[in-house]
Amino acid sequence: MKVRQLSIFLENKVGRLAGVAKLLGEANINIRALSVADTNDFGILRLIVDDIDSAERKLRENNVVCRINNVTVVAVDNRPGGLARVLSVLNAAGVNVEYMYAVAEPNNQRPLMVFRFSEGERAVAALKAASLDILSEKQLFG
Repeated sequence: MKVRQLSIFLENKVGRLAGVAKLLGEANINIRALSVADTNDFGILRLIVDDIDSAERKLRENNVVCRINNVTVVAVDNRPGGLARVLSVLNAAGVNVEYMYAVAEPNNQRPLMVFRFSEGERAVAALKAASLDILSEKQLFG
C-alpha cells in the first residue's frame, strides 16, 4: 500500500518554509506528517497532507517546485524495540531505507513511521510477511 507524499524543493532562506505552510493553510490543507532535510543552499520538505492533489496545484500555482512520490506508512509497536523489529525485517529482506520520519498523530495507539525504500515492492512484501501493519491513504486520513 502506497501513500502519496509531496517533495518540495526550497531555497534555504528565511521565510520559505513559512510561505509553504501559509499557502497550504490558506487552502485549508492539513499537514499530517513532515520532514525537512537541508544543505547550505536548498532544502527538501516532505509532506503528507490530507488533499495532495489540491496541495500540489496550489504550490505549482505559486511557483513552488514540487513532485509527488510514493512512500510506505507502517504502524510500529509502541514499546521498546518496536522500530527495531520493523528495521530488522527490512534488513533481512535486503532493503535499504532511503529515509524515514514520523507521522504527527498524537491520538494513535501506535506510532506511524513513513519510509522511502530502495526497493518498495520488496519492502512491502517483507513487512506484510512479518504481519506488520501498512496503512493506505484511506486508513491514514479516515
